[in-house]
Amino acid sequence: MKIAILPGDGIGTEIVAEAVKVLNVLDLTFETETALVGGAAFEAHGHPLPEATLKLAKDADAVLFGAVGDWKYDKLDRPLRPEQAILGLRKNLGLFANFRPAICYPQLVDASSLKRELVSGLDILIIRELTGDIYFGQPRGRRVSPDGHFPGAEEAFDTMRYSRPEIERIAHVAFQAARKRSKRVTSVDKANVLETFQFWKDIVTEVGLQYPDVELDHMYVDNAAMQLVRAPKKFDVVVTGNMFGDILSDAAAMLTGSIGMLPSASLNDKNQGLYEPSHGSAPDIAGKGVANPLATILSAAMMLRFSLNQPESAARIEKAVDAVLSQGLRTPDIHSEGMTQVGTAAMGDAVVRALTA
Repeated sequence: MKIAILPGDGIGTEIVAEAVKVLNVLDLTFETETALVGGAAFEAHGHPLPEATLKLAKDADAVLFGAVGDWKYDKLDRPLRPEQAILGLRKNLGLFANFRPAICYPQLVDASSLKRELVSGLDILIIRELTGDIYFGQPRGRRVSPDGHFPGAEEAFDTMRYSRPEIERIAHVAFQAARKRSKRVTSVDKANVLETFQFWKDIVTEVGLQYPDVELDHMYVDNAAMQLVRAPKKFDVVVTGNMFGDILSDAAAMLTGSIGMLPSASLNDKNQGLYEPSHGSAPDIAGKGVANPLATILSAAMMLRFSLNQPESAARIEKAVDAVLSQGLRTPDIHSEGMTQVGTAAMGDAVVRALTA
């Protein structure tokens, strides 16, 4: 099993170190190799995704990724910004299916910004299409407007587009995932305004006919955002496009108490995957030893389950995280009165102790 370790920027190096610490106490043999990515790679090699890093990722069975980005890079030309590294990895590895579970642990019910009764028992799986939509659509750029409300004015434009195969394959992923859960899929679109998402809705409906045992409903994205904070437990599997999924999954993260608790997996059609926490690089707290490593540790568990075929080890890690929370240990983002506040390394050490107890 070959794992590419790409810590990235900001808190990425800190949280990935804790996930690797956890992996190393399992009774498994890994081949690991670490490489620079994001701003760190730009500083060293002049590009956020050097060819050597990309080759390492392609050759690995799975990629454990930290986070990229820093405000100091915001003035760089867009192709050189750290965030382009993750987009490049998704494109070059064909990582079209993003899994973002939003689970509210019983121990963290009161850490959520919503009322206890709304989030207790929450378990949502958001499946986001990852390689299409407005993030990758062409043409895009800036120009002098030839028409519109202000002809002759400078304008910027992006293109939202989806092909039938792109929608079909992500729909199949969602329906198959729902069969292992509560057999309910909510497809989120904006079909009342966007031709792209009327097309999306039509194709998801067609694919749904192949899964008569799974209940399918459709919801406009603005309503979905509202329902996530009004009645989140009505959702089971949510499937949506790249941009809507990006926004809704971060909103769902806060239902659980902290985005620092949310892992994610991005898979291609061979189950090769990139695994990362749902949060960013948080440069404001980098180096302070206060970042929550649990989302990264849980991402490593997803890696074991989906790409490395080690479901028992994945379950052990998840059980260890649950045990640590039951002990009352909390990083600052999930800390509450009566709990014991710990830092990044101490939280990782606690998970290791729970695994080896």
